[in-house]
Amino acid sequence: MTFASLFSPWFPCRSSTLSAVELAYSAHTAMEIYDKVQRAVQFYVDPVRFQYIVAVVALVYIALKVTQLVFRRYEGARALESFPGPPGHWLFGHVHEFRQDGTDLDKIVKWGEAYPFAFPLWFGPVIAFLNIHHPSYAKTLLATTEPKDDVAYRFLIPWIGEGLLVSHSKKWFRHRRLLTPGFHYDVLKPYVKLIADSTKVMLNKWEGYAKTNESFELFQHVSLMTLDSIMKCAFSCSSNCQTESGTNTYIKAVYELCDLVNLRFRVYPYHSDFLFHLSPHGYRFRKACKIAHDHTEEVIRNRKEILKREKEQNKFQTKRHLDFLDILLTARDENQEGLADEDIRAEVDTFMFEGHDTTASGISWILYSLANNPEHQQRCREEISHVLQGKSTMDWEDLSKIPYTTMCIKESLRLHPPVPGIARKLSKPITFFDGRTIPAGFLVGTSVFGIHMNSTVWENPHVFDPLRFLPENCAKRSPHAYVPFSAGPRNCIGQNFAMNEMKVAVCLTLRRYELMTDPERKPKMLPRLVLRSVNGIYLKIKHLELDP
Repeated sequence: MTFASLFSPWFPCRSSTLSAVELAYSAHTAMEIYDKVQRAVQFYVDPVRFQYIVAVVALVYIALKVTQLVFRRYEGARALESFPGPPGHWLFGHVHEFRQDGTDLDKIVKWGEAYPFAFPLWFGPVIAFLNIHHPSYAKTLLATTEPKDDVAYRFLIPWIGEGLLVSHSKKWFRHRRLLTPGFHYDVLKPYVKLIADSTKVMLNKWEGYAKTNESFELFQHVSLMTLDSIMKCAFSCSSNCQTESGTNTYIKAVYELCDLVNLRFRVYPYHSDFLFHLSPHGYRFRKACKIAHDHTEEVIRNRKEILKREKEQNKFQTKRHLDFLDILLTARDENQEGLADEDIRAEVDTFMFEGHDTTASGISWILYSLANNPEHQQRCREEISHVLQGKSTMDWEDLSKIPYTTMCIKESLRLHPPVPGIARKLSKPITFFDGRTIPAGFLVGTSVFGIHMNSTVWENPHVFDPLRFLPENCAKRSPHAYVPFSAGPRNCIGQNFAMNEMKVAVCLTLRRYELMTDPERKPKMLPRLVLRSVNGIYLKIKHLELDP
């Protein structure tokens, strides 16, 4: 092969044979092009010049990013100018105000008194939430189906997928419609006995604390109990997690995922997917996700095989109760299409997270509230003893016979909402009753705690008063004044399940033990994905003689 043949394809010719002149011209032109490219490469690859080029590119990139941030800040400030709020730092916003020392929620209430209905909160220089703390504003937002925000909730997606909690638009509508039958009272009925069995395991573990009269941290015990209940109700699986919590790999993975999501939300650099992925916590998160997903997929696969063998629904129902997973696998839409495997796994993992952590928070704070208000505790106990009449468990029919206990549960959920705040990202502008408007693309948060402690809505909001929930008193208030399970079309689909679990746990606990606070360890509320305590929730218990 000659040198000329290398370049001949790039040069047209009138005949199959090039003349000597044409060949020389082609070679000369090719050499000129080669020299120019070589000089250009030498110029730009020169170490000194290359550093300057990199520096200029970096400066241009930084300038563009800063310009974008300044523009976003300007747009945010302009959109929120009709909503005055507490002054914040130009760079950190209000982040430095939230010290996670037990006073964060008190600040929300204090600011709410100064800025009625709603006020903006800035997290950094560009992220702003309009924080709603009044029922009239909450009504406008919660009546929509706007999706959850894309700041905090996105940290859950690698674990729970796009289930009901974080999905939106057509996917959310379809899943909500398919899952609703799973929370019908006929499906919930058999769960009462399962929850009671899990509660009794927890109470048996407490016998040692009753004998020593020492206080113990409540949340960890209740969390294991609610996780045990969810495993039984959702999977028909006896996990023994209350007695084997340190050895069950799936249980350990679920706990680690909850802790790591909370950690990532608190540590601002971890908001970057790249930095979190490179961190040791990111590695642990991915490892725990794999364990959780493998377990869920195995359970789904095994259940599919069972359903395949048991084609007749009647025959299936006589063998065991219909659980949440059965509903997911057999659900069909108007086109007779079911959920994809990925969607089924997402909904099961969502139910695992939402169904155990939030309920554990609710039960823990309810028991603390009753310990802190012994006169109400005793009245509940008398009501429970009258209903149970010596029984050691709860039945479905008993749940509707404890009105005073139910009011105490609701009052505790008002004072200590398991989910203290929720947030949405607007896909279209919304206008509130007073004419103020927020444009599309903005983040709007509903402070459940702020609404529940709003002194213009609730008289003496810090006082534990179950009689607020007498029917005649409820009729005087806005239905959006009490929203522990949210409200509107995106309310909590599992709220009846949660209320039933709280009733069973409270009744069986008060039947066996007297609850007392530890004056040396008063809990300090800490808002995270669910309401926790900075220093734990500690109680003392005293064993009671069971009714004959």
